[in-house]
This record gives sequence, structure tokens and C-alpha cells, in this order.
Amino acid sequence: MPFEAHANASASGSLGVGFGASASATASLGERAGNTKGAQPGGKDLAENLLPPLIPFRFQLVFRQAGNEVAVCEGAFAECSGLEATMEPKLIKVGGVNYGAAQRAGPVSFSTVILKRGMTRTRDLWTWFSTVAIGGYAHRLDAQVDVQNAAGDTVLSWGLKACMPVKFKAADLNGKGSEIAIEELHLVHEGLSLVAPKG
Repeated sequence: MPFEAHANASASGSLGVGFGASASATASLGERAGNTKGAQPGGKDLAENLLPPLIPFRFQLVFRQAGNEVAVCEGAFAECSGLEATMEPKLIKVGGVNYGAAQRAGPVSFSTVILKRGMTRTRDLWTWFSTVAIGGYAHRLDAQVDVQNAAGDTVLSWGLKACMPVKFKAADLNGKGSEIAIEELHLVHEGLSLVAPKG
């Protein structure tokens, strides 16, 4: 079903995706760090060292609103960048301590996610952007970036909460150009998370 933008005052309240610190995060990290079965000096035979690194050429985006999938360009994009989170630490200077200062956790900010694709007659990106730009501020979509292996199986997924388009860029036009026309959409969001694999 083609993407249709509907500015809805209740959209922001129906995203249906929670984002919070999990109480089991520390335990999971501890289990991961302690998984050294069969380890030799230098960690040469750790299971992690035997895993092939991911190749970022194959991925797909899935957009959802209130748990229902929304077909934005059928999830077909050539490039996705900006999956980044940065914490700004709080520096605390202690009197009498001259060798370094205490560091405490501070607020986390997220980079703008940039999506690029070959421009076609599909107008999903512009429709979403223009809907928000003319007043449909509540029209947010959750996004999931599925990273796939060469066989097309999803091996890793990133979740983006409450995405909002803030910039649309159409392809540059040039009478002497021969390259593929590229359009892009810039998204801000309210949370980056690693989605638990199904099954």
C-alpha cells in the first residue's frame, strides 16, 4: 500500500514503541564479558573472533506507526548514515585532587539520520516532509534499519523512535549530467536502540 500521510493529532501518542534503560543491561554486559570459554592467551580462539564482520551494502528500512507498517518507498534506500549516539560527560573538579577530574554520565544526543535513494516517480519522501512542514507535526514514524548478510537474512536491527523529517533534498539537475539522480531525506528522532532479534 502506497505511503499516505495523514496529519493526526493523536499520532504522537500512538507510536507504541518504548525506549528506556533496561535493568538487565548490566547483567547482559557481564555475561558477554565473561563468555571466554576455551580462551587462550591473546583471545585467539574466542567465538567473537571467528564471526565474519558485517558488510554494510545490504540493508532495508521498515517504518511503522502505532505498530502498523507504513510503506515509505518500500524501504528501498541506497544509503543510510547517522546511526550515532553521543553522551556529553559531566566534568566534576574535586578540591585537592590535581591528577584528573571525576567524570559522570550526562545527556545523550542523537545525530541526524540521512537517507539517500535513486530518485523515481515515487513521492513518499516529499509527501512525508511536506505533511510535517505544513502543520502535521504529530505525524511521526518509528523506523527499523535491518542489516542483512549476503543471503538476505537480517543479522542486526537498529530502532529509531519517533522520526520526524527536517530536510528534503531533490536531485541536482544538469543538462550535461549522466549520473543517477539522488534524493535524500534527513530525519531527527528521539531514541536509538538495538532491536532484539526475533526467535
